[in-house]
Amino acid sequence: MDHISCSQMNLYLNCSLKYKFNYIDKLPKPFKSSGLAFGSSLHAALAWLHENRMRGNDVPVDKLYKIYNADWYAQKLNTEISYKDGENEARLSIMAKELLSLYYVKPQVKPKGAEVAFTIPLVNKETGETLDVPLEGFIDLIENDNTITEFKTSAQKMNGDTVNDHLQLTAYSYAYEVLYNRQPTRLKIVDFVKTKKPKIITLQTEVDKLDYQRFFHLASGIIKGIKSGVFFPKKSFMCKDCEFSEPCKSWKGN
Repeated sequence: MDHISCSQMNLYLNCSLKYKFNYIDKLPKPFKSSGLAFGSSLHAALAWLHENRMRGNDVPVDKLYKIYNADWYAQKLNTEISYKDGENEARLSIMAKELLSLYYVKPQVKPKGAEVAFTIPLVNKETGETLDVPLEGFIDLIENDNTITEFKTSAQKMNGDTVNDHLQLTAYSYAYEVLYNRQPTRLKIVDFVKTKKPKIITLQTEVDKLDYQRFFHLASGIIKGIKSGVFFPKKSFMCKDCEFSEPCKSWKGN
């Protein structure tokens, strides 16, 4: 195990057996969920937009749609897309255009960094203890006023409790302090909500030393669980979209 990320942590917490199938056994995936594909393509378009705005380029909105379409096409080449009831490629394409258009006309923020990669040590600032596995990830957007922004897509809008307990924003705030030796000004999530009438909701939160402590101990426990081979299935609403439903059914505790 050479690193840990927020996506790995969330996956282990949601279903440790799926973590094993994905990251350790590296089982082939018979399909990709439309939600995951949609979010990836939207992220690609937003990253392209912010990179251009960082360079001072005023790009037309129709090129933003083309980036989304190009990323979606590339994803289809590698795997089948699994759609939810009532979904199809055309409807999601329309949804993406509506959401990207809403974001495009919002007051522009001056980007300081887009898709900022980091590999940093995980340190308990109270004791100085350092985990033997670094934290890796990407910060979606750092605005010029040192605001950290995370982009999400959801079927229904997120609530404040979900944002306040958001692992990624805690990790990104910690990473920002390590990278820039200062605290971020704000932490926010821009939620692209895929309702019948698409909308964009912005939510803000704060983190403190206790959040960092909790994150450190959570990461430490997850790493210990993975290294000790602690993996088991966890039934939830996410099972219906799981790529590993068949190997999960045949799992016998090994």
